[in-house]
Amino acid sequence: MERKTHYDSIMDRSKRITWQDDCYVDLQSTCSASSRAETEELGWIPKHQDQLQSFITPSFLEEILGHLTKMDVLSSAEETKIKEAGQLQDQVNMLTTILTDKDIQGSDALQGFIESSSSQVAQLIINHDSMVKQHKEVLLRRYEQYRERDSVSCPKLNISSRTLLLVDGLSDLQQKEHDLMQVGVTRGGKRNHLRQLGLVKLFEPLTRVSVPPRVSLTVGVAGIGKTTWVRHFIRQWSQGAICTDVHFVLPFTFCELNSMEKLSAEKLVKMSFPHLTDPSLVLNSSCRTLIILDGLDEFRCTLNFSDAAPCNDPKKEVSIDDLITNIIRGNLLPDVAVWVTSRPAVASLIPGGLVDRVTEIPGFSPNEVQVFLNHHFSERDFGSKIWAHLESNKILMVMCYIPCICWIVADTLLYIMQGETQESLPKTCTELYAHFCSMKAELGEPRGREPVKMEQLHGSNRKLLGNLGRLAFYGLLKHKYTFSEQDLRAYGIDLLLTQSSLGAGVLVREESAIHTTYRFTHLTLQEFLAATFYHVSSKRAIFDLFSESTMSWPKIGFQNHFRSAFQHSQQAEDGHLDVFVRFLTGLLCPVAVKPLAGLLALGKDDGSQKAWAAGFLQGLLVSGGAVVSLRAVNLAYCLQELQHTELLRNVEDDLRLGTLAGKLTRPHCVVLGYLLHVSPECSNQTNLTSSLNYATVKCLLPQLLYCSHLRLENNQFKDDVMELLGSLLSAKDCHIQKMSLAENSITNKGAKALSRALLVNRTLTSLNLRSNNIGSKGAKFLAEALKMNQVLISINFQNNAIEEEGAQALADVLQCNRKLVSLNIRKNKIGAGGAKRIADALKINRTLTKLILCSNQLGDKGTVALAEALTLNHTLLSLQLQSNSISNRGMTALTKALRLNRGLVSLNLRENSIGVEGAKNMAHALHENHSLQDLDLTANLLHDEGVQAIAGAIKFNHGLISLHLQWNFIKTKATKALAHALLSNSTMQLLDLQENAIGNEGVICLAEALKTNTCLRTLCLQGVSAGTTGAIAMAAALTANQTLQTLDLRGNAVGMEGAKALANALKNNRSLKSLNLQENSLGMDGAIFIATALKGNHQLTYINLQGNGIGESGAKVISDAIRASASGCVVDI
Repeated sequence: MERKTHYDSIMDRSKRITWQDDCYVDLQSTCSASSRAETEELGWIPKHQDQLQSFITPSFLEEILGHLTKMDVLSSAEETKIKEAGQLQDQVNMLTTILTDKDIQGSDALQGFIESSSSQVAQLIINHDSMVKQHKEVLLRRYEQYRERDSVSCPKLNISSRTLLLVDGLSDLQQKEHDLMQVGVTRGGKRNHLRQLGLVKLFEPLTRVSVPPRVSLTVGVAGIGKTTWVRHFIRQWSQGAICTDVHFVLPFTFCELNSMEKLSAEKLVKMSFPHLTDPSLVLNSSCRTLIILDGLDEFRCTLNFSDAAPCNDPKKEVSIDDLITNIIRGNLLPDVAVWVTSRPAVASLIPGGLVDRVTEIPGFSPNEVQVFLNHHFSERDFGSKIWAHLESNKILMVMCYIPCICWIVADTLLYIMQGETQESLPKTCTELYAHFCSMKAELGEPRGREPVKMEQLHGSNRKLLGNLGRLAFYGLLKHKYTFSEQDLRAYGIDLLLTQSSLGAGVLVREESAIHTTYRFTHLTLQEFLAATFYHVSSKRAIFDLFSESTMSWPKIGFQNHFRSAFQHSQQAEDGHLDVFVRFLTGLLCPVAVKPLAGLLALGKDDGSQKAWAAGFLQGLLVSGGAVVSLRAVNLAYCLQELQHTELLRNVEDDLRLGTLAGKLTRPHCVVLGYLLHVSPECSNQTNLTSSLNYATVKCLLPQLLYCSHLRLENNQFKDDVMELLGSLLSAKDCHIQKMSLAENSITNKGAKALSRALLVNRTLTSLNLRSNNIGSKGAKFLAEALKMNQVLISINFQNNAIEEEGAQALADVLQCNRKLVSLNIRKNKIGAGGAKRIADALKINRTLTKLILCSNQLGDKGTVALAEALTLNHTLLSLQLQSNSISNRGMTALTKALRLNRGLVSLNLRENSIGVEGAKNMAHALHENHSLQDLDLTANLLHDEGVQAIAGAIKFNHGLISLHLQWNFIKTKATKALAHALLSNSTMQLLDLQENAIGNEGVICLAEALKTNTCLRTLCLQGVSAGTTGAIAMAAALTANQTLQTLDLRGNAVGMEGAKALANALKNNRSLKSLNLQENSLGMDGAIFIATALKGNHQLTYINLQGNGIGESGAKVISDAIRASASGCVVDI
């Protein structure tokens, strides 16, 4: 009745104040007021235009048209025009346009009808703006209190500048392993093959033809910042900065939901957001609403998607787990978007088919850790000191990839550094967390000149730590990470003590409108405190501590309890006790527990337990299964915490030196797996050359996933190993970017296994198959995979007998593959026919930049075909044609192509049959081509006449940087021409004239040119018969020249006088870094001259004096000189 009265009052214009009554006013003072009145009178439709567009449904539009037609506001023709306008939005636009043209009558009629309607659509149109405004204000007030906690003052690390990783589901590692294991193998880095997604685009379609995701899942390990991301999103949305098309955001935490038993979706909204008086409006299908469910891993219930009772009524009360299950499944609120955050293992419980988008929060990369430290701990250079300590203690660095732990580690190290006791910095996680708890217990205590004695601290800290440890341990066993006040009281924890320095340091209190919860500062801190409880209790417990409330067989003695802990840990499939047993082991190290002396009842320790534990762990290393699992690798982590590291160091040294051959027993394999987790150096370059067989590959297989560059050369691998490696490359967890399988025994069957893996692999960018026996059939298998693969950019088929048929298959790849950049098919007998196929492909291909075709019997015919391709292809940068029987005919074709080509940078024509005519043609090409930078004509038949022509071109060429003319029958005449060219050339940096009979006269000419030339960096004159005269001339040049960096004078009989001249030149020269005087008859006197020069020259970093008859006394003179004043110079004697 009230609505009808309101509607009538709008439509009855006789009851309204007439316009004329408002006109008797001072126009100058009330112009704006009259404008506002006019806007209010005429502005209802423009004011509600967006809501009309968003919320009007086809049925409601039908009601509007029927009513307005009945009221004679719309004519039949106008109604028809509206209905024929097209899509729903077009119809609404047409309606509002027609009504606006009717002046105020049309607007009033629409307003009156909508305001008198009781439908949800009408209520949304009327109340939407005020509801959204109020809701945003409430959320902003609620989440503003966390802004300071969530923010990082460093701009590079602030959440606004960070991105999520778009992932294709969860990997086995994420589903089954402990958070620290996951972080260790990824090292916090952003995997190159994954797309990055900013928070702004989290709920947007990825392509123009896709739709926004309904269910989004964001995973991240504990402490990575999932809740921080959620709170940041809410603040940004509340301020209108992102996702402006989302009408309502309804954030819930699973900690809050834990306190609820049975309720409906609407009741849940009403309880959490009392200001939303009608939840049905917010959950209406016309609204774009986002429900955020933060922290699935903290939910006390297990979501059962197979047996949950279906529910599609938002008013129906069901159990809280069924409610959440039905919302995610889409039975309930199917039009509402859902964003779930969780640790990965628990997130895997949601069926993949229900999730439309999975994103992952990456941790800090090593560079970001360094940025973080330098920004927050810049005072007195503490940041760089902490960084140096982390670099030398890799396990601490791994921990710092998690931002929350990074704070803990850095704060603790800073506290120790600022102390006056000059304690050594912790090297293990156990030692670090012991210092952390000690620090939190000490805070507030006076720190005077004398260090605080832990025994003097208040006894309540010891009791609190013991009770917290018990809570932590039994919470860990139950996978429970958040606790209510009731839980704390049940374990004897005084709530007032949670506000003490120690309590507030290790526990975080979270309050909401519904519930108050507590959690440990980080999961690892809960695991550490659990270990302290177990460590202390096991010394006096007579029953199994893993059975809290049930009787068990008697278990007496620390060692029995220690064994029990490892038995439970090894049997836990999800690895959730891995870090607990690491800490438990670390507590046996006296250095690690020293900071806890006043907080735990440790008793005396003579070191016998540590020695026993070391033996126990090594026994477990030997007795494991055939495959090294992550449970086994955790044993190596435990040895590290125990600071029993001899085996770890030995394996690391062998891996670095490449001396693992014959040493890979099972314990070595376990330790190798550990090193691949914690050491970037080991995983970035894992050299297992000549070290493995089928059994060791199978044993190591799960751990090889985490290498970046895996070298498996010369292991006599056969096809059965390729099946194993194929499964490795096919795994979702695979991190391998480069793999070398050179010099094995792989045939086409092994190539087939690899090709299957390449169809699904998304990380491998480089594959080296040099010197196997895959043949043309194997090449075809791999070629088929390369047509589909979108990751591999470099592949090496050198010496695999792929022949012309294999080359044809690879040519087909080049015609369609848009990723491959480097292709090496050296020494494969592809012949002119294979070259022709590849040349045809190059005419189309625009991605390949490096092509190696050396030793393939191409001849002039194949070369001509490639030259023709070069006239069209300008993207190939490097072409290597060494040892292909190319004569002047092939050279002529290539040089004609070079006149047109503007892309090729490097051309290798070594060891062919190119003569004077070919050299002259190259000279003509160099006059026109200025893009070629590296030209190698070593071991051809150029002679003086051909080189003179090239020298003439060098005078004017401005592109060539290096020129190799070794073994070309060059004599003095051509050398003089080259020297003359160097006087004017300003780009040449390397000139190689080795093994040419240029004589001392030619060297003297080059030396004269060097006095003027300022661009040449490397000059190779091995075996050119320079003699003493040539050496003296070169020495004079070095006195004047200050740009030459490398000089090779091997085998030139420079003698003692030549050495003396060179030594005197080195005293003044400040540019030369490498000097090779091998086999030059220097004698001991010559060595003394050189040694004298080394005392005054500090630029030289390498000198070779081998084969000079220096003797022991000469060697001693030089070594003494090096130690005295040139320690940075390497000398081969």
